[in-house]
Amino acid sequence: MNILIAPDSFKESLAAIDVCQAIRSGFSQVFPNADYTLLPMADGGEGTSEVLSYALGGDWQSVVVNDPLMRPITARYLLLDNGTAVIEIAEACGLHLLTIEERNPLATSSFGVGELINDALNKGAKRIIIGLGGSATNDAGAGMLMALGMRFYDFQDNWVPQGGGQLDKLQEIDNSIFNPNIVTTTFEVACDVTNPLCGVLGASAIFAPQKGANPEQVTQLEKALNHFAMMCQRHGYSYNQHVAGAGAAGGLGFALMTFCNAQLQSGFDTVAKAVNLSQYIANADLVITGEGKLDAQTSMGKVAGGVSQLARAHHKPVIAICGSVDGLKPAQTSQFEVVMPSIQKIDTIDNVLKGAYDNVETTAVNIAAAIKLGQTIKPHS
Repeated sequence: MNILIAPDSFKESLAAIDVCQAIRSGFSQVFPNADYTLLPMADGGEGTSEVLSYALGGDWQSVVVNDPLMRPITARYLLLDNGTAVIEIAEACGLHLLTIEERNPLATSSFGVGELINDALNKGAKRIIIGLGGSATNDAGAGMLMALGMRFYDFQDNWVPQGGGQLDKLQEIDNSIFNPNIVTTTFEVACDVTNPLCGVLGASAIFAPQKGANPEQVTQLEKALNHFAMMCQRHGYSYNQHVAGAGAAGGLGFALMTFCNAQLQSGFDTVAKAVNLSQYIANADLVITGEGKLDAQTSMGKVAGGVSQLARAHHKPVIAICGSVDGLKPAQTSQFEVVMPSIQKIDTIDNVLKGAYDNVETTAVNIAAAIKLGQTIKPHS
């Protein structure tokens, strides 16, 4: 029996490869002679580089860049042998890099993301996959563009300072020293956020409060990003700010699509294509996936839903092991043969997170035992 194990990470408790190993450990106690293929998955967010590194190899590149408050830090990205770089923007401008007191999207900058891109370009990357997620910024990617050589000037021909709150000062855009390798590089943005840059569903209104902005600051950021988009259009950069995904990562989606001709793609689809998930599923007899919480968003671009969809296309049975199941109706779980939460008992959240590996392993043992029992039961003639 060929068993493919292709789960997402369980947030705050297990990396995707750890989930794979826990499931294999449990199943192999019942089916020790089965052939197991471990294929950790991701949806373009945190952990995407680790997943692609496991599946495709490559070398980690460490670079000193500026964090969201322009302080030097060491960030890393993955460089594959085929000239593809995989960059998670949270490495350079992630919310986790700031204390709660430091969070201020009026001032935070995506400059470090541009520094990572520059390094990848200088090392010969011809394709860059960028995972958007977890940013502390709301600067429409202006900081990233500055690091790539774009110059933004105010009324007095001074450089516009870093931070989303400064963009309403923009009057002139100079691309004379913009990194020339940008135009010969393919940019793929792995992201499932569909928010536009501005408006009631835009970057400022929806995401800025999560990054420390109060209502007055949200209004200021909305005005600044609107002005930035207007000035970009005036200077010939006419990408539609209302396009789905422009508001991702505080507007980094807008900058990447407008200035780097990036293509916005489903994060799961990007990863699945890169690791050739469809072929692995075609070769499997049973597919096991999972994620921390199975809920209404599972079928909206998350790993478990995506794996299930591909498994169905290949007529393969699929089992989902998750931390919890939240509010799903039977019709919503019908895409899986089995959906099994792994929490074994009522406990504190800290204990549940600490015991995640053992819980997943135990659940896998029980599912495997049920399968083996089913194989021995003979129906009455």
